[in-house]
Amino acid sequence: MKLLLTNDDGIDAEGLAALEHAAMQLGETHVIAPAGPQSGVSHAVTTHRGLKIEPHGPRRHAIHGTPADCVRMGLHRLLPDANWVLSGINHGGNLGADFYYSGTVAAVREGVLHGWPGIAVSHYRHKGREFDWQRATTLILPVLRELISRGPERGVFWNINLPHLADGEADPEVVYCPLDPTPLPLSYRHEEEAYHYNGDYFGRQRVPGCDVETCFGGRIAVTRCQLL
Repeated sequence: MKLLLTNDDGIDAEGLAALEHAAMQLGETHVIAPAGPQSGVSHAVTTHRGLKIEPHGPRRHAIHGTPADCVRMGLHRLLPDANWVLSGINHGGNLGADFYYSGTVAAVREGVLHGWPGIAVSHYRHKGREFDWQRATTLILPVLRELISRGPERGVFWNINLPHLADGEADPEVVYCPLDPTPLPLSYRHEEEAYHYNGDYFGRQRVPGCDVETCFGGRIAVTRCQLL
């Protein structure tokens, strides 16, 4: 099985390396990721200029474009025989409304648009804690194995969010749950003649049983997503 790996934090991101370590146990990995950070670009694609492909070692290529560009170039040029698209692990959560802004999620959505199944993986970050990428690899592997074993479903992809556990905290439960439809809180501060987004991510509203509450409550949130 061939797995196309990408992200929106850039090809050198630690989260992508963590995903690669897990995916290597499931199939042959091919990294096709942005040359630099592309967080928050959503489903932007490049049509007004050429896309440069830069080799980064065996089965690794950096694309000077967006996450969706990476999947386009991967599936239609570099790895057309891919079986799955895996995106992440994002340095931060992609919960609820983040789904619409996230380059991590958009990369998988682009693959599904063209007929390839995919899974997006993100890691919520608790303020004041550092990521434990080794543990993230351990936690995500069985979830990836389970979802891939189900086989592809037309027009469907998965969005996974890992909680940020404290040191010594027990491994979390995996919960299948819907996307929280609540918008992010809007707040701006005025500074140096400009307005800067100042939203309280953790203070957002949480619909019981949905992905935001699930992940903030210390469980792994797995959401089935359907193209409209």
